[in-house]
Amino acid sequence: MSPLVVAVLLLGALAGAGLTLVVAQLVPAPPDLQAALARLSQQRRTPTELVGSGLQDRLGRALLAHAGTLPGLRPPVRELAILRIQPHEWLGEKVLLAVVGLAFPPFLTAVLDIIGVPLPWVVPAVVSVALAALFFALPSLTLRERAASAREDFARAVGAYIELVALERLAGAGTSQALENAAQVGHSWVFERIREELLRSRLSGTTPWESLSGLAEELGVPELGDLSDIMRLAGEEGAQVYEALRARGRSLRTAMLTREQTRANAASERMVLPVAMLALCFALLVATPAMYRLLTS
Repeated sequence: MSPLVVAVLLLGALAGAGLTLVVAQLVPAPPDLQAALARLSQQRRTPTELVGSGLQDRLGRALLAHAGTLPGLRPPVRELAILRIQPHEWLGEKVLLAVVGLAFPPFLTAVLDIIGVPLPWVVPAVVSVALAALFFALPSLTLRERAASAREDFARAVGAYIELVALERLAGAGTSQALENAAQVGHSWVFERIREELLRSRLSGTTPWESLSGLAEELGVPELGDLSDIMRLAGEEGAQVYEALRARGRSLRTAMLTREQTRANAASERMVLPVAMLALCFALLVATPAMYRLLTS
């Protein structure tokens, strides 16, 4: 068998393995019954409660045990919590990506050597270290952006939830009943998260505003904490909170509109330079023939 055929077979196998991994990530996995039961338990999940058996889980748990002593391994708890990612899963993903980045250049170098294009050992060594460092940092680079987007969606949904709770209170519902009835209206992941928390509070015997306050602290969503503070006044002191809820809903909408306007203004400012460069290029394109004739005459 010629070296070219061997190289083609190896590259085909690598492409097939990569395609298999991509398809495996796209196909929805069956629901985890243990995870669903853990979400309904009294205590929130800890990284050791849901024990997986995969390589990623084992590596992540091993690193999580030393996360306080090794630099760069401390998990961002709030960002992971709002995305419902366990810290050991995040650490395991970082390690596996680093291993892939470390192993790919030597494999490619071996394939090129079989073809007859040898490379000095320094090239795969340097590229392996660089790719391993880049792949190891990649989950951290994308996590904060994803968490910020999810937190913004959560705050927007909480604004709608506050309005629904106010309408329930206006209709005469009690404090706990208003929170639960309003949570049944929405079908997004935010309302599902709130429903799970309210169900947990009912099963554990705690007040719903205490559970929502704990969820707000866990996820870093102060808007939900404001709602829990308002409903605590209604539940513990019997205060009339309809106007307070409507005022908080209006303030949330105003804050969101302000942020959207700020983003729009920033995007408009970023477009000034490209438009100016395009206008300059167009002016040069129009003026070049005239300048050429003037200089050559």
